[in-house]
Amino acid sequence: MLIIPIKDGENIDRALKRYKRKFDKTGVVRQLRSRQAFIKPSVVKRAQVQKAAYVQGLRESMEN
Repeated sequence: MLIIPIKDGENIDRALKRYKRKFDKTGVVRQLRSRQAFIKPSVVKRAQVQKAAYVQGLRESMEN
């Protein structure tokens, strides 16, 4: 359960924005979406390798 202390005279919109930011950092929604369907470990690993290669290619292209 997330607790957001609201200071005296604080705008409710600002407190709501803090709550949303804190909620996003917990990763609850991402975890729920990932659990909707099972993905084999080999597929997960392959995606990680592809992403690492892509990022490495981007970094190399920025250096040149």
